Amino acid sequence: MVSVVEIFVRIAGENPVIQGLVGGIVIAGMNLFGASLVLVWRDPSERALDGALGFAAGVMLAAAFTSLIIPGIEQYSGGNPLPTLVGVILGVIFLDQADGLVPHAHYLLTGSRRSDQADPKTSLPVDKERLEPVILFILAITLHNMPEGLAVGVGFGSGDIENAIALMLAIGIQNIPEGLAVSVAAINAGLDRRSYAVFAGLRSGVVEIPLALLGAVAVSQVEPLLPYAMGFAAGAMLFVISDEIIPETHTRGHERIATLGVMAGVVVMLYLDVSLG
Repeated sequence: MVSVVEIFVRIAGENPVIQGLVGGIVIAGMNLFGASLVLVWRDPSERALDGALGFAAGVMLAAAFTSLIIPGIEQYSGGNPLPTLVGVILGVIFLDQADGLVPHAHYLLTGSRRSDQADPKTSLPVDKERLEPVILFILAITLHNMPEGLAVGVGFGSGDIENAIALMLAIGIQNIPEGLAVSVAAINAGLDRRSYAVFAGLRSGVVEIPLALLGAVAVSQVEPLLPYAMGFAAGAMLFVISDEIIPETHTRGHERIATLGVMAGVVVMLYLDVSLG
């Protein structure tokens, strides 16, 4: 039976930089898939969305350790934790400072559309008071997707393709509910679900492609950067989980389903890590 790794190598080849580029395209594509779900799942409930985002947080949480921090320490630092941990701290600082540039924007999963104004291109009512925070939300998600793309590129640039594929699949899976969340937010502002809403979800994930390429190029050309880069990506991901995703899923009274989603995400990522590693 042909393995996932063999299939990926047949498609992307053995060059780690090209593999990183393909990995970025895959995770951006899964983001688009999530955004497109709004075409068939027209009215996802708050409970379902909180559970899905909790699942995304669980996948990212496990991936940060199994695919980035632990390999960074054990495989690329000779057991010395300092380079990877320095990277973690730098990743947290970077996201903390960058997050300050974008005003905190909630996921905007709820809210009704107003009918007093309309978008001339869609002939649908647009709530301009909700449109501005949606734009901020899309910017925030785009910012938070950056370390995910970087992590995939760093993973492939390290040359450990099994671990990199597990990380790519994990981030791709968690991109699905994130893409859906962006589309739902856009629809709640009155944008057309068949064009603007899905396009908004695509825009939030497309930044992952150049970041994946950059990560693969950087660590494949400057190998000593690898543990720092892996730690940086992990720290940035952990910041997003703690600062944004989990708190947001606990604001509408669905803490239990969100927590169960986190646990399910951790289990899925651990299974991927073991089965592909």
